[in-house]
Amino acid sequence: MTFVLGLTGSIGMGKSTTAELFREAGCPVHDSDATVHALYGGEAVAPVEEAFPGTVRDGRIDRTLLGERVIGDDGAMKRLEAIVHPLVAARRDAFLAKAHAARAPVAVLDIPLLFETGGERHCDAIVVVSAPEAVQRERVLGRAGMTLERFETILARQLPDAQKRARAHFVVDTSRGVPAAHRQVRDILRALAGRQGRSPDGYASHGSE
Repeated sequence: MTFVLGLTGSIGMGKSTTAELFREAGCPVHDSDATVHALYGGEAVAPVEEAFPGTVRDGRIDRTLLGERVIGDDGAMKRLEAIVHPLVAARRDAFLAKAHAARAPVAVLDIPLLFETGGERHCDAIVVVSAPEAVQRERVLGRAGMTLERFETILARQLPDAQKRARAHFVVDTSRGVPAAHRQVRDILRALAGRQGRSPDGYASHGSE
Protein backbone atom coordinates (compact mmCIF):
# COMPACT_ATOMS: atom_id res chain seq x y z
CA MET A 1 0.00 0.00 0.00
CA THR A 2 1.38 3.40 -0.97
CA PHE A 3 2.08 5.74 1.94
CA VAL A 4 0.66 9.21 1.20
CA LEU A 5 2.87 12.04 2.42
CA GLY A 6 1.45 15.55 2.43
CA LEU A 7 3.94 18.34 1.71
CA THR A 8 3.10 21.92 2.58
CA GLY A 9 4.60 25.22 3.68
CA SER A 10 3.91 28.93 3.54
CA ILE A 11 5.05 31.17 0.70
CA GLY A 12 8.82 31.54 0.46
CA MET A 13 9.63 28.58 2.68
CA GLY A 14 11.22 26.41 -0.03
CA LYS A 15 8.42 23.92 -0.64
CA SER A 16 9.02 23.63 -4.39
CA THR A 17 12.70 22.86 -3.84
CA THR A 18 11.78 20.25 -1.24
CA ALA A 19 9.25 18.67 -3.58
CA GLU A 20 11.99 18.32 -6.19
CA LEU A 21 14.19 16.57 -3.62
CA PHE A 22 11.43 14.02 -3.06
CA ARG A 23 11.17 13.52 -6.84
CA GLU A 24 14.92 12.99 -7.06
CA ALA A 25 14.58 10.36 -4.34
CA GLY A 26 12.14 8.45 -6.57
CA CYS A 27 8.81 9.54 -5.07
CA PRO A 28 5.95 10.43 -7.41
CA VAL A 29 4.82 13.98 -6.57
CA HIS A 30 1.46 15.56 -7.28
CA ASP A 31 1.97 19.33 -7.67
CA SER A 32 -1.33 21.05 -6.99
CA ASP A 33 -0.07 24.40 -8.30
CA ALA A 34 0.95 22.79 -11.60
CA THR A 35 -2.45 21.10 -11.70
CA VAL A 36 -4.21 24.44 -11.29
CA HIS A 37 -2.01 25.92 -14.03
CA ALA A 38 -3.06 23.12 -16.38
CA LEU A 39 -6.72 23.50 -15.46
CA TYR A 40 -6.52 27.23 -16.16
CA GLY A 41 -5.83 26.33 -19.77
CA GLY A 42 -8.41 23.54 -19.85
CA GLU A 43 -11.39 22.38 -17.83
CA ALA A 44 -11.57 25.43 -15.55
CA VAL A 45 -11.67 28.03 -18.33
CA ALA A 46 -15.41 28.00 -19.06
CA PRO A 47 -16.73 27.91 -15.48
CA VAL A 48 -14.24 30.53 -14.25
CA GLU A 49 -15.03 32.88 -17.14
CA GLU A 50 -18.72 32.46 -16.39
CA ALA A 51 -18.17 33.33 -12.72
CA PHE A 52 -15.58 36.06 -13.39
CA PRO A 53 -16.20 37.52 -16.87
CA GLY A 54 -13.19 39.05 -18.60
CA THR A 55 -10.54 36.94 -16.87
CA VAL A 56 -9.73 34.78 -19.93
CA ARG A 57 -7.13 35.83 -22.50
CA ASP A 58 -6.20 33.75 -25.57
CA GLY A 59 -8.08 30.73 -24.30
CA ARG A 60 -6.42 30.69 -20.86
CA ILE A 61 -7.39 32.14 -17.52
CA ASP A 62 -5.17 35.14 -16.87
CA ARG A 63 -4.02 34.62 -13.28
CA THR A 64 -3.15 38.28 -12.83
CA LEU A 65 -6.62 39.42 -13.89
CA LEU A 66 -8.24 36.70 -11.82
CA GLY A 67 -6.13 37.61 -8.81
CA GLU A 68 -7.30 41.21 -9.05
CA ARG A 69 -10.88 39.94 -8.82
CA VAL A 70 -10.51 37.53 -5.92
CA ILE A 71 -7.59 38.49 -3.67
CA GLY A 72 -8.91 40.31 -0.65
CA ASP A 73 -12.52 39.34 -1.44
CA ASP A 74 -13.48 36.31 0.64
CA GLY A 75 -16.76 35.78 -1.21
CA ALA A 76 -15.07 35.80 -4.61
CA MET A 77 -12.32 33.50 -3.36
CA LYS A 78 -14.90 31.01 -2.10
CA ARG A 79 -16.67 31.05 -5.49
CA LEU A 80 -13.38 30.37 -7.24
CA GLU A 81 -12.45 27.57 -4.84
CA ALA A 82 -15.86 25.95 -5.34
CA ILE A 83 -15.02 25.70 -9.05
CA VAL A 84 -11.36 24.75 -8.89
CA HIS A 85 -11.06 22.50 -5.83
CA PRO A 86 -13.25 19.65 -7.16
CA LEU A 87 -11.27 19.63 -10.42
CA VAL A 88 -7.97 19.52 -8.53
CA ALA A 89 -9.33 16.76 -6.27
CA ALA A 90 -10.23 14.61 -9.28
CA ARG A 91 -6.67 14.86 -10.61
CA ARG A 92 -5.26 14.14 -7.15
CA ASP A 93 -7.36 11.01 -6.88
CA ALA A 94 -6.21 9.85 -10.33
CA PHE A 95 -2.59 10.46 -9.29
CA LEU A 96 -3.00 8.40 -6.11
CA ALA A 97 -4.73 5.58 -7.99
CA LYS A 98 -1.78 5.45 -10.39
CA ALA A 99 0.72 5.47 -7.50
CA HIS A 100 -1.13 2.65 -5.75
CA ALA A 101 -1.29 0.63 -8.98
CA ALA A 102 2.47 1.10 -9.45
CA ARG A 103 3.05 0.06 -5.81
CA ALA A 104 5.04 3.21 -5.10
CA PRO A 105 6.23 3.01 -1.48
CA VAL A 106 5.64 6.74 -0.91
CA ALA A 107 3.63 9.28 -2.93
CA VAL A 108 3.78 12.99 -2.16
CA LEU A 109 0.92 15.47 -2.35
CA ASP A 110 2.47 18.95 -2.74
CA ILE A 111 -0.32 21.28 -1.58
CA PRO A 112 0.39 24.87 -0.46
CA LEU A 113 -2.93 25.25 1.39
CA LEU A 114 -3.01 21.70 2.73
CA PHE A 115 -4.34 22.47 6.22
CA GLU A 116 -6.44 25.41 5.06
CA THR A 117 -8.40 23.19 2.65
CA GLY A 118 -8.59 20.08 4.84
CA GLY A 119 -6.21 18.20 2.56
CA GLU A 120 -4.48 16.51 5.47
CA ARG A 121 -7.32 14.01 5.68
CA HIS A 122 -6.03 12.43 2.46
CA CYS A 123 -2.53 11.95 3.90
CA ASP A 124 -0.89 9.43 6.20
CA ALA A 125 1.67 11.97 7.48
CA ILE A 126 2.54 15.61 6.89
CA VAL A 127 5.83 17.33 6.06
CA VAL A 128 5.95 21.08 6.69
CA VAL A 129 8.70 23.08 4.97
CA SER A 130 9.82 26.00 7.11
CA ALA A 131 12.41 28.73 7.54
CA PRO A 132 12.84 31.71 9.89
CA GLU A 133 10.54 34.66 9.21
CA ALA A 134 13.42 36.91 8.16
CA VAL A 135 14.53 34.39 5.54
CA GLN A 136 10.97 34.01 4.27
CA ARG A 137 10.50 37.77 3.88
CA GLU A 138 13.81 38.21 2.08
CA ARG A 139 12.98 35.42 -0.37
CA VAL A 140 9.46 36.58 -1.13
CA LEU A 141 10.08 40.32 -1.35
CA GLY A 142 12.97 39.60 -3.71
CA ARG A 143 10.58 38.12 -6.28
CA ALA A 144 9.76 40.16 -9.36
CA GLY A 145 6.48 42.02 -9.02
CA MET A 146 6.03 41.19 -5.33
CA THR A 147 4.98 43.98 -2.99
CA LEU A 148 4.73 44.05 0.79
CA GLU A 149 0.95 44.49 0.52
CA ARG A 150 0.58 41.45 -1.73
CA PHE A 151 2.87 39.41 0.51
CA GLU A 152 0.79 40.28 3.57
CA THR A 153 -2.45 39.45 1.72
CA ILE A 154 -1.09 36.03 0.77
CA LEU A 155 0.08 35.38 4.34
CA ALA A 156 -3.36 36.28 5.67
CA ARG A 157 -4.83 33.35 3.72
CA GLN A 158 -2.27 30.90 5.09
CA LEU A 159 -2.16 29.22 8.46
CA PRO A 160 0.74 30.69 10.47
CA ASP A 161 3.99 28.77 10.13
CA ALA A 162 4.13 27.95 13.86
CA GLN A 163 0.71 26.31 13.70
CA LYS A 164 1.71 24.28 10.64
CA ARG A 165 4.86 23.05 12.35
CA ALA A 166 2.84 22.10 15.43
CA ARG A 167 0.60 19.88 13.27
CA ALA A 168 3.43 18.32 11.25
CA HIS A 169 4.86 14.83 11.59
CA PHE A 170 8.10 16.06 9.98
CA VAL A 171 9.61 19.52 9.46
CA VAL A 172 12.20 20.36 6.79
CA ASP A 173 14.19 23.51 7.59
CA THR A 174 15.37 25.03 4.30
CA SER A 175 17.29 27.92 5.83
CA ARG A 176 20.53 25.93 5.90
CA GLY A 177 20.71 25.29 2.17
CA VAL A 178 19.79 22.53 -0.26
CA PRO A 179 22.32 19.92 0.93
CA ALA A 180 20.90 20.12 4.47
CA ALA A 181 17.33 19.92 3.13
CA HIS A 182 18.35 16.90 1.06
CA ARG A 183 19.61 15.13 4.17
CA GLN A 184 16.36 15.88 5.97
CA VAL A 185 14.31 14.45 3.09
CA ARG A 186 16.49 11.37 3.04
CA ASP A 187 15.99 10.91 6.79
CA ILE A 188 12.21 11.24 6.44
CA LEU A 189 12.12 8.55 3.76
CA ARG A 190 14.37 6.33 5.86
CA ALA A 191 12.01 6.75 8.81
CA LEU A 192 9.01 5.86 6.66
CA ALA A 193 10.73 2.82 5.20
CA GLY A 194 11.51 1.56 8.69
CA ARG A 195 8.06 2.18 10.10
CA GLN A 196 5.62 1.18 7.38
CA GLY A 197 2.42 -0.07 8.87
CA ARG A 198 2.57 2.09 11.98
CA SER A 199 0.31 5.02 12.73
CA PRO A 200 1.78 8.33 11.46
CA ASP A 201 1.54 9.59 15.04
CA GLY A 202 4.36 7.20 15.88
CA TYR A 203 6.82 8.88 13.54
CA ALA A 204 9.55 11.25 14.57
CA SER A 205 8.31 14.82 14.53
CA HIS A 206 11.26 16.30 12.64
CA GLY A 207 13.58 15.34 9.85
CA SER A 208 17.17 15.65 11.02
CA GLU A 209 20.43 16.43 9.38
